[in-house]
Amino acid sequence: MQNNRPPVDYIERTREQYASLGYPPYEWVRHEDTPPFAPLRKPLGESRIGLIGSGGIYMQGQVAFHYRDDISFRIIPAKVPMAQLRVTHFAYDLTDARQDPNVVFPLATLRDLARLSRIGEVGPNAYAFMGGIYSARKVRKTLAPALADRVQKDEVDVVILVPV
Repeated sequence: MQNNRPPVDYIERTREQYASLGYPPYEWVRHEDTPPFAPLRKPLGESRIGLIGSGGIYMQGQVAFHYRDDISFRIIPAKVPMAQLRVTHFAYDLTDARQDPNVVFPLATLRDLARLSRIGEVGPNAYAFMGGIYSARKVRKTLAPALADRVQKDEVDVVILVPV
């Protein structure tokens, strides 16, 4: 099925959404230093791929995200049935994500790529948090290191970051 919808201008959409909710203007985090390029150490077809998404995905039975600036994350086993995934978020229209969590958390797509030998395998866990965190300091000092630690323990070669 072909999608004939125009592309979404996420920056403008985010600005409008925050303004409509009465929040201060969203400030995008910018870094002066460009991170060094890190080439793959092995072909993608042999690599273990991790997934981290900011779309507010959680698994049935887990506690939903509740508030803006929530820096917690959820561990999602990579083999979870997609029907067990739920979503909550304060800053975007959840309609499509609730119909198909794969649009903001492409776990099924990664499993298909592994099945087709386009990637080696999916890491044992995927990770989700609710984006829209105003404190870049909390992300930098707490959330990002915790997620980095988790994917290192999962021994993934590549991590796909899916912002919402």
